[in-house]
Amino acid sequence: MGYQKLNIREIEAVPEKFYDPDITVTGEPRAFVDPRDLETLWINTGSLCNLTCENCYIESSPTNDQLAYISLSEVTNLLDEIAAENFQTSEIAFTGGEPFLNDDMLPILELCLQRGFQVLVLTNGMKTMHRIKDFLAQLNTTYPGALKLRVSLDHYSEELHAKERGKQSWKPAIQSLKWLSDNNFSFSVAGRTYWGEDEKSLREGYRFLFEKENINLNSDDPMQLVLFPEMDLSVDVPEITTNCWEVLNKDPADIMCSNSRMVVKRKGDASPSVMACTLLPYDQRFNLGKNLKESWRRVKLNHPHCAKFCVLGGGSCSG
Repeated sequence: MGYQKLNIREIEAVPEKFYDPDITVTGEPRAFVDPRDLETLWINTGSLCNLTCENCYIESSPTNDQLAYISLSEVTNLLDEIAAENFQTSEIAFTGGEPFLNDDMLPILELCLQRGFQVLVLTNGMKTMHRIKDFLAQLNTTYPGALKLRVSLDHYSEELHAKERGKQSWKPAIQSLKWLSDNNFSFSVAGRTYWGEDEKSLREGYRFLFEKENINLNSDDPMQLVLFPEMDLSVDVPEITTNCWEVLNKDPADIMCSNSRMVVKRKGDASPSVMACTLLPYDQRFNLGKNLKESWRRVKLNHPHCAKFCVLGGGSCSG
């Protein structure tokens, strides 16, 4: 496939790094990840969002339609391929943009649940979710425990959460979390580590919030409160070499691209593409083809997010 340079915004800090897919800037062999099992298939439902956040890695907004809405028929084709190729996929996960802006989202959820998958939806918990609560409740009753929602709450304080997402974002998100808790959903919160607090302090802050609002989540459980490493492309990070696995005591099998892929549909494209990672929806160096079988090959870790989020940060979008 070849490769291309990162765009100017991405390479301002370290223009020579993360360019060659095989060799680091110091001349060492670059780390890579071979695929193991396709445990989670991520699907980007479209880049449009009802919010414009301060530091959105995908730059979602009410006007960013670079990624088109995925359709029910396109998701059906993906699920059919999973069955035909005998992928051992247990989870279908949806991100955006805001997934509930997609008019096909509800039939897509029902289809995935009917096929026996666990389903995860990342949402900001705003009005787009509130208006479909009855349908979500019906799905939760019909498929108990199979549908999980992860609500973004960037900080345990309204002030800092609103600094990222806007003044009108806090109350609807809290209302959504209380509703999910009261109606016995499987759900979680996604927070950020952007604020200069250590993990213990962050978890204590969320614990106080959950107790105050009667939200039934355990802030000490990393699956119920997921704290993501920050992805700041202006910060210099080291490249990962093949020797780093041993030095860092890391197993490449634990990195997201060993067990997941993300499907996106670019505006103007006739069909979706399969990307190596949820964090790199636009970078064509990580476009692995038009179907899951074609995508199931080695991934070179030549992007700053590979180093900062996945390897050094220990992050995983699946939790």
